[in-house]
Amino acid sequence: MHQVIIDVREKDEFDSEHIENSIHVPLSNFERQAPALFKTFSGKSVLLICRSGKRANIAASQAASFCEGVTLEVFNGGITEWARQGKPTITSQKICLPIMRQVQLVAGSLVLTGVVLAYFVNPSFIFLSGFVGAGLIFAGVTGFCGMAELLARMPWNRSQ
Repeated sequence: MHQVIIDVREKDEFDSEHIENSIHVPLSNFERQAPALFKTFSGKSVLLICRSGKRANIAASQAASFCEGVTLEVFNGGITEWARQGKPTITSQKICLPIMRQVQLVAGSLVLTGVVLAYFVNPSFIFLSGFVGAGLIFAGVTGFCGMAELLARMPWNRSQ
């Protein structure tokens, strides 16, 4: 039985380090992309991997309804454990924080700046914090994060 490796991390994480010949299907698109893909894997073993194992387990739960004829396994510990075991990975020379960590840093900085400016300069600066909070709520509800989209276009996040 031939094993297929599916990496469910987001694009920036996959680009920075991944297993050779692994297939990238981010968890954010897994339910849309994976059913058609899994039809081509009948009779094969599929290994799901992420950074630590949490997202791969979520993907495995989602795949339960459409993985008929496929042996499904999650690599516990994710690519972190894979690399720790000395198994080969392909890494990018570019070192960059994952987009979501960048979003957290920028959003947190903007909220803190808004609060500090509202306290020391003008109470109207509190709207900056409110705007960022509303954007985060919108991102959580819709799955679209404008700040992540903007940060992904920054020069330090572009693929070589």
